[in-house]
Formats: sequence, structure tokens, C-alpha cells
Amino acid sequence: PLTPALLPRRAPTPEMIYRHVAAVDGDTVHLEILDTAGQEDSLQLEEKIKWGEGFAVVYSVTDRCSFDEVLRLCFLVRHLHGGARRAGERPPVVLVANKKDLQGDRMVATAEGEGLAKALELPFLEIS
Repeated sequence: PLTPALLPRRAPTPEMIYRHVAAVDGDTVHLEILDTAGQEDSLQLEEKIKWGEGFAVVYSVTDRCSFDEVLRLCFLVRHLHGGARRAGERPPVVLVANKKDLQGDRMVATAEGEGLAKALELPFLEIS
């Protein structure tokens, strides 16, 4: 998991790269995490998706529009990595619902996220 030390100390921009070194199954892995939050330009987003080797599709439980974008983003990932036909060859994708601590502002129920993840055959997490 990312630690607070990895978070930038400046105001967020439309695109940020986080770098992290982790041990995975005994191997050292260098991660570059590209945050594309709110990118509207489909061509630029498609280039970023081609660059990726794994994806966390994140939406806010307080923002119905971000939840509505999940299907499009998952389609793009599958389409752009379509050469990998078998599930074991596709890049890993996880669906993440963010801001679960903001219950008073919730617009997307946990069950909706779980249902979409099940339909897309993706793991699902709900986090703060």
C-alpha cells in the first residue's frame, strides 16, 4: 500500500505519478502509479492505458458521475489490451470505491459497486 510519504506535497494536478518500491513474492518491484483522475481527453487517456500493466479503476462513493465512468474505463482497458484474450494474459484490474468514510454524502451504495464488480468479473474494494 502507498504510505503518506509517497503523497505529493503540492496541490493535485490532473495527472500525477507516484513511485514506490515494494517486495512482492520475495522480489523487489518498482511501481510507477499514474493518477489520471478526471482526464476527459480520450486520446491521452488511451495512451496512458496502453502504458499500464495493471489498473485500479477508482470511483468516489460521493460522486455518481465517477461511478458511471467505470464501465467506459474498464471497456477501454479491455479493448486496448485486447491482444491478450485469455484472462491470465490480461493486465490485472481492480475496482475501488473511495471515500467510504463520507457516509452522509454517499451517492453510490456498496451493493452497486459490488454488483458492477461482479458483472465485470473484477475484485472489489471499498476504502477511505
